[in-house]
Amino acid sequence: MKKTGKKTGKHGFLFEMKKNRILYLMCVPGLLFLLLFSYIPLVGIWMAFTNYNVVDGIFGSKFVGLKHLKYFFFGTGMGPKSIYNTLFLNFWGIILGLIFPISIAVFFNEIRGKIYKKFTQSMMFFPYFLSWVVVGTIVYGLFATDVGVVNRLLIKLGFDKVRWYAEPKHWKPILVACNVWKWSGYNSIIYLGAMMGFDTSLYEAAQVDGATRFQQIIHLTLPMLKPTAVVLTLMSIGRIFFGDFGMVYGIIGNNPVIGDSVAVIDTYVYSAMRSLGFSYSTAVGLFQSVMGLILVTLANAVAKKINDGEGLF
Repeated sequence: MKKTGKKTGKHGFLFEMKKNRILYLMCVPGLLFLLLFSYIPLVGIWMAFTNYNVVDGIFGSKFVGLKHLKYFFFGTGMGPKSIYNTLFLNFWGIILGLIFPISIAVFFNEIRGKIYKKFTQSMMFFPYFLSWVVVGTIVYGLFATDVGVVNRLLIKLGFDKVRWYAEPKHWKPILVACNVWKWSGYNSIIYLGAMMGFDTSLYEAAQVDGATRFQQIIHLTLPMLKPTAVVLTLMSIGRIFFGDFGMVYGIIGNNPVIGDSVAVIDTYVYSAMRSLGFSYSTAVGLFQSVMGLILVTLANAVAKKINDGEGLF
């Protein structure tokens, strides 16, 4: 009996490249973009461990080790405070960013009138297109001390007006609410897209068995949305140490009274970079990325352990 152990070459690397060369050529622009803007700049991470200056360059600047990170944690107290603010805003953004978009998507899915459905979807999607500067103007119109809508309403109801822009305690909930309002409509479209792929025969079988619409939502729609929700949550966890710079600056601006109380890591580093330099901001950025990687890896492992196949990778 002859041994046929020779490889035909039909499964080799060159054969694969030749067979699908058009597809690989289509990937070249994306790969070049990643190389130029994601991988080559990784060399600049070395700045986090040096006192960078333009004359000596990245590798010629004085090595200082973890000096910048030590200053971030123990230098002024703003480092830990900005971490807390970032985690607080992102934590509630993730939780409410699950509840509201899923609820909106389920409600839209239940609407039968096509014209009303399209109108409401457009209205919910509209805030996504507004810049944070415009949102900041809307917030000012609501909470301005003398001319704000909220204070006028409070006065009519017999309450004293509130000096919103002079009392820091109000602004974390306000920022969370603004973030949820702006992104819920956009994220609901993702869940609606997932619903389009659901097997309608499951709902027909549930109707035959006498299940109400609410029971169908609880026992069919929400469980089938779970994989999508897990993926989006894991992606959000990977960015949990990154604050929304545009949101904080667009709504709060340079207000010295409430600025520090809602300062996230990104806004703090932006303010400190002018006096502490590029090395300091690079060190803090490295800390954010490493912590995000650790958290998303742990969260992914937990998600896969609870339900196999529902992880991000």
